[in-house]
Amino acid sequence: MKFSLKHFKQGINLVFILFLLLISISSYSYSAKKSPILRVDPPFWWTGMKEQSLQLVVHGAAIQQYELKLEATDCKILKVTKPSNTNYLFVDVLIGAQQQPGDIKLLFLQKGKVKFEYCYSLRARSASQKRGIDASDLIYLVFPDRFANGDLSNDASSLLNEKTMDRNGLKSRHGGDLAGIANHLDYFKELGVSALWINPVLENNQPAESYHGYAATDLYKVDPRFGTNESYKVLVDWCHKEGIKMIWDVVYNHWGNENWMFRDIPDSNWFHWFPEFTRTSYRAETLLDPYAAESDKNIMTNAWFDKHMPDLNQQDPQLAKYLIQNSIWWIEYAGLDAFRIDTYAYPDQQFMKSLNEAIRNEYPDFVLFGETWVQGSPVQSWFTELSPSNSKYSSSLQGVTDFQLYFAITKGLNENFGWEEGFRRIQMTLSHDVLYHNPNMLVTFLDNHDLSRYYSMVNEDFARWKMGVAMLYTLRGIPSIYYGHEILMKNYADPDAKVREDFPGGWPADGMNKFSASGRNKLENEAFDFCKKLGTWRKNNSWIGLAKLTQFVPMDNTYVYFRTEGQRILMCIYNGNDKSFDLDLTRFNECIKGRTIGRDIISENNIQLKNTLVLEPKSTLLIELE
Repeated sequence: MKFSLKHFKQGINLVFILFLLLISISSYSYSAKKSPILRVDPPFWWTGMKEQSLQLVVHGAAIQQYELKLEATDCKILKVTKPSNTNYLFVDVLIGAQQQPGDIKLLFLQKGKVKFEYCYSLRARSASQKRGIDASDLIYLVFPDRFANGDLSNDASSLLNEKTMDRNGLKSRHGGDLAGIANHLDYFKELGVSALWINPVLENNQPAESYHGYAATDLYKVDPRFGTNESYKVLVDWCHKEGIKMIWDVVYNHWGNENWMFRDIPDSNWFHWFPEFTRTSYRAETLLDPYAAESDKNIMTNAWFDKHMPDLNQQDPQLAKYLIQNSIWWIEYAGLDAFRIDTYAYPDQQFMKSLNEAIRNEYPDFVLFGETWVQGSPVQSWFTELSPSNSKYSSSLQGVTDFQLYFAITKGLNENFGWEEGFRRIQMTLSHDVLYHNPNMLVTFLDNHDLSRYYSMVNEDFARWKMGVAMLYTLRGIPSIYYGHEILMKNYADPDAKVREDFPGGWPADGMNKFSASGRNKLENEAFDFCKKLGTWRKNNSWIGLAKLTQFVPMDNTYVYFRTEGQRILMCIYNGNDKSFDLDLTRFNECIKGRTIGRDIISENNIQLKNTLVLEPKSTLLIELE
């Protein structure tokens, strides 16, 4: 299905008009005096939520000089908090079960007289829908500024701090947007993709180098260079109609220093401060180390990620509520299926537990997985729910990004076979799954927006590339592929912008189009077809998400494992030798279960399973046993 920009804009037109009408009504002042209110967050809410308490952040010049009353059918003000900045009021409102959708009215008074009113909209909650992702899914990670430009009119704006677009700039804006992603839904479907993870799309109105999206300046607004809130919602709706789930990339650890709430800070307690700039140590192991110094824990959690990324103090109750409500707002507004949580190890972990519980209480099927770029399985597993390695508390976090398996595959395929090297490194890492409550909820990958491209990591050895890709698609966990992986995009993350290059063909002026087979060379088409075949197989064999993994200790530079679910059996065989090898099949009788014939997923050839099987040099076989 091809979505043109014209259709994309038509799709949001009516929603956008209604949104503008709602805003104009909500911000109308009913008295002669002009309202000093600049904004209220969240911009609207819903009736029928399980959590009935709503915190309204009212921002306006000297807004604390007014007293408040509320006119509503079944709502009441529980508490009004006045932080140190007189431009803010935090208004806790109880939304009763009998409250109907519509406007409620906030009255702002001085000396008992109403000076102005503010109408706040309560909407009807959407019908319940099943959300979440699982191990039967295949995730495609899109870096939005560099994937495809579907709307040339939003490439730059004189109203933003970074006013220009420059495709030649390594860290400048290149013009990719939501419309460009929408135009390629058929491409994702061809690859067997069932979930999209898009790097953050919130406004990043920094002076420079905010193309990555991880320095948010407004938590309730899509960056105008990507589109609008409405166009994002339309994209999610289109994806759902095409059987593709949507994963939101969210950051709780830090904001950009141009964030409107950092430029006009509600209270100094919202951020962590040091006498001089102090960068985090990135040493996540200090959080569980029984011998760690308190000063090291403090630097890890409270120091800043970078000079332009102020570190949030999630222990502040108003900030904590603001972050949790913002997450729930986007889930309900856009119909999201899962969160990928950036820099998960760095925020206050008790807050993260409360956040996860609040979201899952409202949306029981929703899935949260955190980025845990850490060293060692015990450290990585410590952040997941019900982990045997964490006796302090259960985090309510279902999964994490599995860096340990990433390290094992990218190292193991590049080293000589040995006692702990090569395939054995991969097998040993998987044996650590005993540390997880549900290892199937780990999100696996071979590269991403922060890491060197996988094809470069295996020194452009296509046979080894196929081995790693086959493992990604057939081992336990939820596989995630990074845009361009399927056409052998390459480079090293030095700096990381070099692995965020434009997808060839995503811009109208591009001389080649690698979204099309005719634009790819022979090897690129072979790689694309390899990914397509595996992705399609996964999509047609959802049992793989529940399948038991049985692995055999690698011998003679060969590695064999099985995925089994009921009568369905997949046998995965890897030969790392530069010459052919006669594999003794009798060793695997407990999993072969007497079956004598199978079908290779890739070649579609039938394979006889006798006492031995001749493996081609540096080969991969994925055999469905009949």
